[in-house]
Amino acid sequence: MIEMLKEMILDNQEKELKTGVIRDLEISRLEGKATICIGVRRCGKSTYGYQLMEKLMKSGVKRENILYINFFDNRLHNLDSESLSKVTEAYFSIYPENKTEKIYCFFDEIQEVDGWESYVERILRTENCEVFITGSSAKMLSKEIATQMRGRALSWELFPFSFKEFLSFKGLEVKKNYTTKERLMIQNAFSEYWESGGFPEVAGLKKDLRIKIHQEYFNAILFRDVVERYDISHPKALTDLAQWLIDNNSSLYSINKLTGYLKSLGYSVPKSSVSDYMEYFEDAFFLFTLKKYDSSLARKNMNPKKIYCVDHSFAASVSSGVLVNTGHLLENLVFTSLRRKTSDLHYYKTQTGKEVDFIAKVDRSELSLVQVSHSLADPQTRKRELTSLGEAMKEMNLDHGTVVTTSEEETIDVESGTISVVPIWRFLLN
Repeated sequence: MIEMLKEMILDNQEKELKTGVIRDLEISRLEGKATICIGVRRCGKSTYGYQLMEKLMKSGVKRENILYINFFDNRLHNLDSESLSKVTEAYFSIYPENKTEKIYCFFDEIQEVDGWESYVERILRTENCEVFITGSSAKMLSKEIATQMRGRALSWELFPFSFKEFLSFKGLEVKKNYTTKERLMIQNAFSEYWESGGFPEVAGLKKDLRIKIHQEYFNAILFRDVVERYDISHPKALTDLAQWLIDNNSSLYSINKLTGYLKSLGYSVPKSSVSDYMEYFEDAFFLFTLKKYDSSLARKNMNPKKIYCVDHSFAASVSSGVLVNTGHLLENLVFTSLRRKTSDLHYYKTQTGKEVDFIAKVDRSELSLVQVSHSLADPQTRKRELTSLGEAMKEMNLDHGTVVTTSEEETIDVESGTISVVPIWRFLLN
């Protein structure tokens, strides 16, 4: 084991760092705390780690002082919590002189090894090191992890490319104001982003190849990050449930409804298991549940919830095509844009039962109301969306609301304040 780990460490130090597009995520490193970066499989976590390594080397850190291990490597499938200490043992057997120097440990997908928390906590306490961890499990955000590591960890979320990051991939600059030509270039880039979504690997690929890769992601997430991780006894039921949720993207659901659906397919899966499945999907950063805004936690948990996917194009690629439509995908894109900024995000129901898609609190600022509509050209649609938003603004004592559309832009005065109608590309850049 030691010899194999030494070989992996040396190989990784000779590997070219493919740093890709610089991500918007800014982490804060704190002495004595591990930095944990989590997100869905293939969203660019490893590449982000390479960017951090490059920053360290530009600041004067020697490559030999950087220890990188990918725990998804098949050669480490027998590694357990007892043998994790062999990682640092192998490193210091190569560089014994570094015992007196600071080392920077990058551990990719270390959650694959049970009991990793105590190992990381121990080396933070006993070695002169900084630790950077990437993983595809939201449990790495949990209080349980914080407890096991005795408070020695800070977690950050990474999502697939935002539209701003996609523009960086295209070599386009983000500005506050654009000339007519620049605006057309941005709108054309958005058309590409709308088709391809944010997963870095599929950016710029043709449709058939993109769909094939998205579908491979879907299978890998389900079987590696859910079925294997949680030892699911009904994998086909779980897969059919995931498919139904994708097909009903941006729609309301309840555990009773999902349980009934699986029963109609012939599965005997209890409600408790269906509830667990929903947690597992969210844990893998694959599907997200949105609760109704309510001051009562009990009512918040009892009310129907909405379901969204981590990436709108990914949802389109793996859906059956029966129920997913442009309006739902547009709403999903607005959701992921808001979710990148805050987890304090809900949908809103007015006292008369009208729905507003999102109410969000970003950076401790006041609440924001956001409605999503493909178009306001139809008078009935316009009246419905503006009335719902206006009522919500009045109830929440807010003087501003936003309607995100495909391409329309205007400012509307209503009784409770002002409503800004903005095209999706502009909303994503704000």
